[in-house]
Amino acid sequence: METEHHPETSLMDSFLESLVTEKGYSHHTRRAYRKDLLDFFSFLDESGFANSDHQKRAPVIKFKQVDGITLRGYLGLLHRKNKKSTIARKLSAIRSFFKYLVKNGIISENPAEYVLTPKQAKTLPVYLSVDEMFRLLDSIQTDTLLGLRNRAIFEILYSSGLRVSELAEMNFSDVDFSAAVVQVSGKGNKQRIVPVGQKALAAIKAYRTRLQKKAGRLSIKEGPLFLNRFDKRLTPRSIARILKKLVNTIGLLTPVSPHALRHTFATHMLDAGADLRAVQELLGHKSLSTTQKYTHVSIDRLMETYDRAHPRK
Repeated sequence: METEHHPETSLMDSFLESLVTEKGYSHHTRRAYRKDLLDFFSFLDESGFANSDHQKRAPVIKFKQVDGITLRGYLGLLHRKNKKSTIARKLSAIRSFFKYLVKNGIISENPAEYVLTPKQAKTLPVYLSVDEMFRLLDSIQTDTLLGLRNRAIFEILYSSGLRVSELAEMNFSDVDFSAAVVQVSGKGNKQRIVPVGQKALAAIKAYRTRLQKKAGRLSIKEGPLFLNRFDKRLTPRSIARILKKLVNTIGLLTPVSPHALRHTFATHMLDAGADLRAVQELLGHKSLSTTQKYTHVSIDRLMETYDRAHPRK
């Protein structure tokens, strides 16, 4: 169906705009929600939840007739081709949209409110051992500008547990060398201050000093923290590609993404005795339960130690 002419897409666009302006959602999340809602509108249209509107020459979806049974039918259809995590995200988008319709008096009840989110399979986060992490960092040659940049990128990801999107958005002015911290804009545009290790700070200094010598006129205190070869801001996708090449070069068997370095940071912190709530703050997690997934790794190691050491198991 030609969604661009639908009255409901105007409602959707207003809803999506409110996510950005009122809740601070990223434009990436906005795009994902938009696609999820358009897919849902197509399902409703094909299922007979639309009236023909001769003036607009497009069907108009009857949101008031959508109920929990309708939504469960849609979820059942999604189960054929989608992971549970994808289905959960799509349901979240639909639930939020109907909540917006209730708030604005378009419908009286949210039919998605009592539809259960699919239970997620619990998987342990992928992470590197301390030896693997050190081998990865030490493998990065620093005799070129790009080598210095790459060393700084992965030193700070491991040192501070940042999301790769947070790192890519950082400017040089966000780094406070004297206080050994960085200012980060996380999910929902929430600002937080995160400590940085001396090795990471030294790597940033080395990269920026070489960058300034190359550019000449470039001020060391201005612009994006990390640049690509065309002097533009480095993107999360580019950082992931760089990491993949490094991992292949040293022959690591673990499938490593930038997010795996975040997992590695959290796991190593907890293994060394860091407080769970402190790690929650460092990672910028809204809920402690999100951080708790990293304790599974530490508990497994603790149980191994117990089984080896206790005389009466």
